[in-house]
Amino acid sequence: MPNVHTPMKVDLRKKLQGVAMKALDEEGWEVTNTVGGGITHVRRITKNGASKLAAIRTSQDTWIAFMRNKDNTKWTTLADVDVVVVASVDRHPDPKFVQIHMIDANEMRDRFDRAYAARRDAGHSLPEGRGVWVSLYQQENTEPVSLVGAGAGIAHPPIVRVPLDSPRAGGGSDTQRDEEPLNIAEAKTRLARTLGVDAANIKITVEA
Repeated sequence: MPNVHTPMKVDLRKKLQGVAMKALDEEGWEVTNTVGGGITHVRRITKNGASKLAAIRTSQDTWIAFMRNKDNTKWTTLADVDVVVVASVDRHPDPKFVQIHMIDANEMRDRFDRAYAARRDAGHSLPEGRGVWVSLYQQENTEPVSLVGAGAGIAHPPIVRVPLDSPRAGGGSDTQRDEEPLNIAEAKTRLARTLGVDAANIKITVEA
């Protein structure tokens, strides 16, 4: 989980960030430049007149982290945003897909609050300036304590899932957006997000 800046990891991080930005654009969000203070992973996103501050996070091992502030009163970055956009590999090791999730920041703060409290109460060392890591794709559980707060990627399925070797992720092969076929319900959901309407108001007719 700690960051190791090898050339391969730097390249993968760029791919994850690029897919996240493309996904927001395809979902109808206008993404502005970095929001103040040199915080490169916070952007303002706007759609249908609604504006949100978004923390853009990447994960190369299906875990994400936020740090406590110096006074240990809140989460750095997470405390100040409305939504968290996570670009993660689908599995580790040997990832095949990039998956993009949009998760309400209130829920994410609650997950990290629970994770922090559980580890503190269990006597874990929580040094200042070190991130608290939470798993995206494991089910939340009280044992082991590291799984408290887990599962945000399960609760919020990806809005976009892109093969790592596709052009959309900066790869070379012209593969499809997803290996799994798109069903009617998923198509309605994606159209609803794009058009800003309720999925129940969308009708799709298929002719053979």
